[in-house]
Amino acid sequence: MASISETGHAKNVANFQELISFCKGYAETYNPVNTRLTITELEKLYTTASEKLEEVATAKAAYSNAVNNRKNAFANLKTLATKTLNSFIVSGADALAIQNAKTINRKLQGSSKKTTVEKEKTIEESTNKTISTSQQSYDQLINHFANLIQVLVQNTIYNPNEEELKTTSLQAKLNQLQENNTKLINAYTQYSNAMIQRNNTLYNPLTGLVQTSKEVKLYVKSIFGTKNPKYKQISGLEFKVIRK
Repeated sequence: MASISETGHAKNVANFQELISFCKGYAETYNPVNTRLTITELEKLYTTASEKLEEVATAKAAYSNAVNNRKNAFANLKTLATKTLNSFIVSGADALAIQNAKTINRKLQGSSKKTTVEKEKTIEESTNKTISTSQQSYDQLINHFANLIQVLVQNTIYNPNEEELKTTSLQAKLNQLQENNTKLINAYTQYSNAMIQRNNTLYNPLTGLVQTSKEVKLYVKSIFGTKNPKYKQISGLEFKVIRK
């Protein structure tokens, strides 16, 4: 389901298309001196705005996919770490090494009742602060898991028969976590940049779609007056500044 803000952006662009259509209907009467308000320039702005909406939608889909992939990659991490610790405990490793591994695992497991995945907000609710906090949590999980692997590598007595618990398999899992984490970071960067470009096209205070629509309305009002039916055609079209 589209968020309210997304619907608002799309509504602004749709209303702008309708505004252009009415202006075209005024024929030669619509003849602004400001070139930004000419039909040609309005149509260019509409095309650009539509493209920016599409770019945001594409970037958001890629980001959503990256979020899901990362969640899936991390889903069994804590269970895997616990299984690895238990295997290490019975491997014959010395007590200090086992205690070190236990300390790392406690950090990885965390003390919160909610998991890192559960804490992560949905895209519609997210802010830069939320993304940053969530990212730090995942970075910490990766760091703790890497430290756990190092303890195992440095204790050559650890050599389990279970394939998933071998250090080579654990390292491959770590690589997968890092890869999915990096892909999400890059996807969010693309999504964030797409939103910035869309907002500039629609809401730039000097040249944006909303500001331009206001100027078009004023120009049409100057031609026909407030009571003329032709002005009333466009006066009710709403254009709102939406920052999200």
